[in-house]
Amino acid sequence: MTAASPQEPKVSEREARQVAEAAREQDWRKPSFAKELFLGRFRLDLIHPHPLPPDEDAKRGEEFLAKLRDFCETKIDSARIEREAKIPDEVINGLKELGALGMKIDTKYGGLGLTQVYYNKALALVGSANPSIGALLSAHQSIGVPQPLKIFGTQEQKDTFLPRLARTDISAFLLTEPDVGSDPARLATTAVPDGDDYVLDGVKLWTTNGVVADLLVVMARVPKSEGHKGGITAFVVEAAAEGITVENRNAFMGLRGLENGVTRFHQVRVPAANRIGAEGAGLKIALTTLNTGRLSLPAMCTGAGKWCLKIAREWSAAREQWGKPVAKHEAVGGKISFIAATTFALEAVLDLSSQMADEDRNDIRIEAALAKLYGSEMAWLMADELVQIRGGRGFETAESLAARGERAVPAEQVLRDLRINRIFEGSTEIMHLLIAREAVDAHLKVAGDLIDPGKSLGDKAKAGARAGGFYARWLPKLVTGAGQLPRTYAEFHPAGHPDLSPHLRYVERSARKLARSTFYAMSRWQGRMETKQGFLGRIVDIGAELFAMSAVCVRAELLRTTEEYGREAYQLADVFCRQARIRVDELFHRLWSNTDDLDRKVVSGVLSGTYTWLEQGVVDPSGEGPWIADATPGPAKTENLHRPIS
Repeated sequence: MTAASPQEPKVSEREARQVAEAAREQDWRKPSFAKELFLGRFRLDLIHPHPLPPDEDAKRGEEFLAKLRDFCETKIDSARIEREAKIPDEVINGLKELGALGMKIDTKYGGLGLTQVYYNKALALVGSANPSIGALLSAHQSIGVPQPLKIFGTQEQKDTFLPRLARTDISAFLLTEPDVGSDPARLATTAVPDGDDYVLDGVKLWTTNGVVADLLVVMARVPKSEGHKGGITAFVVEAAAEGITVENRNAFMGLRGLENGVTRFHQVRVPAANRIGAEGAGLKIALTTLNTGRLSLPAMCTGAGKWCLKIAREWSAAREQWGKPVAKHEAVGGKISFIAATTFALEAVLDLSSQMADEDRNDIRIEAALAKLYGSEMAWLMADELVQIRGGRGFETAESLAARGERAVPAEQVLRDLRINRIFEGSTEIMHLLIAREAVDAHLKVAGDLIDPGKSLGDKAKAGARAGGFYARWLPKLVTGAGQLPRTYAEFHPAGHPDLSPHLRYVERSARKLARSTFYAMSRWQGRMETKQGFLGRIVDIGAELFAMSAVCVRAELLRTTEEYGREAYQLADVFCRQARIRVDELFHRLWSNTDDLDRKVVSGVLSGTYTWLEQGVVDPSGEGPWIADATPGPAKTENLHRPIS
């Protein structure tokens, strides 16, 4: 185990949970479709009819997409970016001139003022041209300086920074540290008050855009002192400030054009006027920013799905085996059907979540998290299936294919590029826990004190009374519902189209079953519930599938009434729902029939060295060095690799 540095806070598991709990938004002021789903209430009225953008927003968005498509087709050489592991400066400058840095920034600050829907369409488009460019634009606007300022910044801060960020300045978000990932309670970077400034010291890791950024949003710990509440706090920092050193440009298995580095702060002075929000509000700012910021990843996953479908269609029609195109063989055809249906689902989830974000009448924190989780997992599966469909050519690089005279299809590159999405902005495992926490929020509000070992008998008695009243009203509603009535949701069975109403009835029944399962688990495990991460992950995965099924049905009905391919949309929705129902049934089975307990015993044996005999017979090609690099604050000892785009 790595020893904590002198600066690194030593915190218990309980203290770490308290920090995370304090940062999350406590109240639900607006309705949430996904929250209701986890409680066993299928509120179709919250998403149907499918919301639509105002005509003016759509017109402005479509006009920009046309310009961006032309730029992608004529100015972006994805093979060059892959070959040189760098986005050319002229491409970034071209994006600046196009206004792409300001897609989400209000027009009064020089931005384009696009809606979330069209911002995500733009990311899907540019990400299909090259995912590293999509990552650059997303890191700049989804989690970089513009979004925190938009929500929490003062008017003076907006007037100062947003015009720069809309047209010329690239931003980055700096939270992660060498020994701090999803446990921010151990954040070691400090911001010590000194007059009208704060003095920053520390090291940040995996700073996407950090190598080329002009402005940074930095999370640092302010020590508690007289006149200072202290806590993790957000600051806007000039990347060229004295004492900031980019010590390394990190290289990855995918996204080779990503400008991601290690950034050291040594006695960096930041004006107090650059603090975003109050002291101690940094994590809340980060989590609130991510509520919609997370939608950028499923946007690019949706774009990847569309590309996978295009290549699968073209290749499978051209490639023949045993007298017919490979698509006509069931083993390949099943993969193509999965890619087509799942791409339709990802776009449905993305557009619905984005439009709800634009309308701002629903709380979409769970929906956005589900979109990120589901999009990143399913896009990876689709890319893997594409590589399998392409066979040896799927494993071969585009450059090698071109060198021997074949079409340069970068299937293996897309697989590599997509892999990080299961880790970026909350790994799948962390997303499971985050969503599970929100899904059981209603239970913890009424019964949390019952399972908290730190609460007194009096507190437990009061909680028992609250819980009794809540469950007396709630549990009977989980017994029967609209999903058991054969004619409900009949509007989803128009003449001449596949019948989607059985799928919606399945969602309604499954939502109640999901809620009953959660209640039973809480009754069974009580305070140990939070340790049952396998169970909680499956609960969340069921919710994700049910949300996706709901979204595809609602989207299919929208397309039936607005587009000429409505019948085809219904066909895709029907196939997706049938595929999803198989996965949901399996997940329900695995809630109670699994190897979780045995797995824990094996893990204990692995960690104690019981199975080291199994590791014999190989050599380890890893290099020497510590598992986690030293992040002790101090002056830089290496060359500054920061390179602003000129």
